Amino acid sequence: MFGLRCAVKHTTSFLPGCTDSLMLRSQRFLSKMNENLLSVGRDMKVHDNIIKSAEDKRFYRGLELKNGMKVVLVSDPTTDKSAAAMCVNVGYMSDPSELPGLAHFCEHMLFLGTEKFPNENDYTKFLSEHGGGSNASTTTERTTYYFDVTPEYFPGALDRFAQFFIKPLFNEDSTDREVKAVDSEHEKNLQSDAWRFDQLEKSSAKSGHPFRKFGTGNRMTLDILPKQKGINVRDELLKFHSKWYSANVMTLAVIGKESLNELQTLVENLFSDVVNKNVQVPVYTDHPYQKDEVTVKDYVVPIKDLRQLAINFPIPNYHDYYTAGPVNYLSHLIGHEGSGSLLSELRTKGWCNNLSGGTRGDVKGFDVFCISVDLTEEGIEHIDDIVYLVFQYINMLRKEGPQRWVFDEHAELLNMHFRFKDKSSPTSTVNSISHKLLDYPFEDVLFGSYKLTDWRPDLITELLGYLRPDNVRVSVVGKKFQTLADKKEEWYGTEYKLEKIEPSVIERWSDGCVNSMLHLPDKNEFIPSDFDLAPRDESHKFPIIIQENDFCRAWYKQDDEYFLPKANIRFEFLSPLAYQDPLNCNLTYMFVILFKDALLEYAYAAQLAGLRWELTNTKYGMVLGIGGYNHKQKVFLEKIMDKMVKFEVDPKRFAILKESYIRTLKNFDSEQPYQHVNYYVSVLLSEHSWTKTELLEATEQLTVDVLEEFIKKLLSKMHVESFVHGNVNKAGSLELVSTVMDRLRDSVGL
Repeated sequence: MFGLRCAVKHTTSFLPGCTDSLMLRSQRFLSKMNENLLSVGRDMKVHDNIIKSAEDKRFYRGLELKNGMKVVLVSDPTTDKSAAAMCVNVGYMSDPSELPGLAHFCEHMLFLGTEKFPNENDYTKFLSEHGGGSNASTTTERTTYYFDVTPEYFPGALDRFAQFFIKPLFNEDSTDREVKAVDSEHEKNLQSDAWRFDQLEKSSAKSGHPFRKFGTGNRMTLDILPKQKGINVRDELLKFHSKWYSANVMTLAVIGKESLNELQTLVENLFSDVVNKNVQVPVYTDHPYQKDEVTVKDYVVPIKDLRQLAINFPIPNYHDYYTAGPVNYLSHLIGHEGSGSLLSELRTKGWCNNLSGGTRGDVKGFDVFCISVDLTEEGIEHIDDIVYLVFQYINMLRKEGPQRWVFDEHAELLNMHFRFKDKSSPTSTVNSISHKLLDYPFEDVLFGSYKLTDWRPDLITELLGYLRPDNVRVSVVGKKFQTLADKKEEWYGTEYKLEKIEPSVIERWSDGCVNSMLHLPDKNEFIPSDFDLAPRDESHKFPIIIQENDFCRAWYKQDDEYFLPKANIRFEFLSPLAYQDPLNCNLTYMFVILFKDALLEYAYAAQLAGLRWELTNTKYGMVLGIGGYNHKQKVFLEKIMDKMVKFEVDPKRFAILKESYIRTLKNFDSEQPYQHVNYYVSVLLSEHSWTKTELLEATEQLTVDVLEEFIKKLLSKMHVESFVHGNVNKAGSLELVSTVMDRLRDSVGL
């Protein structure tokens, strides 16, 4: 029942290589295709209306091939990798009821040889020899395949990729091995709370609904039970592929150094032979959570020592109204972290550390609005009170009514983020586009998730109408429910107890009261208005030192590649005290998390306005990083440093965050084996490292007084190394350095 989305993933990565003869063959291949362009493309539709960011230097073109496949071409002469992604609009909700995991099994088997390239290792070998890698994932309604490769070998890789969707072999000899591979994936996930909670949520859906299905599959569902029932899994796999893998439900995205015309040639010749079976994709408008599945509460036992609360509301899917964004509007307000927010009040009461609001969004016909709360020790004893507070916030939103200024501010921020969007990696680009082709028209395939143009208060009011006590599902996660649990989920063995919520509790939640401490957020003071580029200094190929003394060394490089109104600032506070022993390591960590916790409400507005910031502890001290729009970075940095040099420890928050830290250290024992291996390898390869066991033992000495004394020593004995890069010239960089050094010097005598 917990509001998490999980994808079934199959990943393979490869090492780079190079073969000149293959490169020459690929070039001849491309040349031959150019000769055939006109003969292939008579029935194709071209879409040259794709809206892109003003700062985006890539070129885009949409195609609808004669077989109905939708394609977006991305030409980027500067890319270091070429990539492609195919999204097939079918997932595990289309699995036959007697074969859970068949869509995922199909994803595995598809990679293993085609009629044109029958060697089952040909694709992976080609990629591994030419700097590439591949991946695939299966979700509720989609299966995605993608790869990247060194650009000169893109035609050969794309040819091999295309054949998976034309004539795959599905070799019978590979069946048993891939069933074992699927089973291994499932075994790996058995100890993952995220997978366990997600399947439990699905398992509690309406009986017979396809949302309940077990999407990963395992040896039991794909081998043992089918044999007992006389089902030939490979035959069923062929039927599944034949039924659903059709060009008209496939969306392809490719990116390469080639021109749009050259990419079009490649795609037309390679993918026009994918058969169009005119498949009609199922639309699941029947909601999995109806009258019998709401006003329920379940108590879930986790693997790790977690304390979480999920408050879920079944709602329709509002994606068709993406330009009005009613879900965006409510997610923005309910998940807000500033003054007057739900999170602010819960933190004041000491009941939670974090809160988020949003929708699952993984099935087109229905949706679930989820409010997730990370609980404190005290908070898990006040579940009904927390839910009551949530309804008080919702009541406040109803009373205030939809606010045009909130919508306009959010729309302004989204437009700004789209205008100055950072360049994404080739694989991220094609993955995103291949999915968005199923969600948006061609013109909005890049812009759609940023496009808020239609003010529809009626839709906001309608959506609020679903957030009612008689339409709620509550899930509480905690080790304390071990003795209460009386059920086990079928596939993961998650222990839980499910019960109806008492009518008296529903009545209390429905009283319509408004809490005076809850209110709409203030207008965002961090929204930048100056997007001009800084005056140019003399260009340098590499960063240069602009200040150096006993206390500080400052590096700087003005951006000469992207020319965006953004900058990245990094200050490394170096001190031998920070990692001197396990206690000091813990003290540095506690200072960092308490400092970020204290700055949360103020910094949240900056984050919404595109100012990212982070403070982390390292073996050498602490690192402060700020990135994003440079207009108000100095103001933000001043606030951070003022708070840092005058920081006072809040005893209540100290107790809460110390307990959370200790729990995190203990939870390491419940991590998966590969995570243990990765951790201990890093410990062995480090010159010096404190183990989690040593850190845990040292937490006994953590007190408020010890921390306050340590902070004074830490800030007074450090050297600062800084680097400023982006839309900042030398003078501006020196101002930022002075902002930090002056405050340290004046306050702690550095």
